[in-house]
Amino acid sequence: MKTIEEITRYYGPQLAKGAFELGAIRLSPNDPFTWASGYRMPIYNDNRQFLAKSSYRALICDAFSDMLAALDFDPENIAGTSTAGIPHATTLADRLHKPLSYIRSSSKDHGLQNQIEGLGKNGSYEGKKVVLIEDLISTGKSSLQAVNAIINANGLVPYCLAIFTYGLDAATKAFEAVEPKCEPFTILSYPVMIQTAVEVGYINDEDAKTLHEWREDPFAWGANHGFEKVER
Repeated sequence: MKTIEEITRYYGPQLAKGAFELGAIRLSPNDPFTWASGYRMPIYNDNRQFLAKSSYRALICDAFSDMLAALDFDPENIAGTSTAGIPHATTLADRLHKPLSYIRSSSKDHGLQNQIEGLGKNGSYEGKKVVLIEDLISTGKSSLQAVNAIINANGLVPYCLAIFTYGLDAATKAFEAVEPKCEPFTILSYPVMIQTAVEVGYINDEDAKTLHEWREDPFAWGANHGFEKVER
């Protein structure tokens, strides 16, 4: 059986190349993107672009399925984060013939005011084993909101599987603090993404150095490089 490390080493570079091809990951250290927060950042990620090709949707599903096997975890429910995690959770649930649910960032303000859909009349996981499917782990805040929603709905969620992560310290600390424990794993890591970008000629070594510097202090990086925050 493959280990998690072997799985990410196999799928990660393939996914990185697909991300560059489809524009799911864009790198521009010399002309940074302006994020919604106003901060200037050298990377932009939109994993919804993977929906455009069935081959990449299948690749992501293959990787998640192999990860579950490596973890020896047979979930009784596949939960996706709304909205970007839903299509990949759906593909995985269909592959594994498992029930599917999805988690909003907050409860609806009308109707039954559900935060989680797909649980039936009682709105509970009833102590079942759940795996959370996420598209991106950034600071970990939104992922852990979903984790806590599952826990509050009486679900057991020891793992969160995601397509990509920036590998920020904030996310590491956030997941370490959650109880009961939920361990995150991603198909593509930030270092593998940078390495692949250099190998395919998307960026050069100097760009790679700058992108590694960004991860050390992402919210100060722009100002430190002459790209001030855009006030909205």
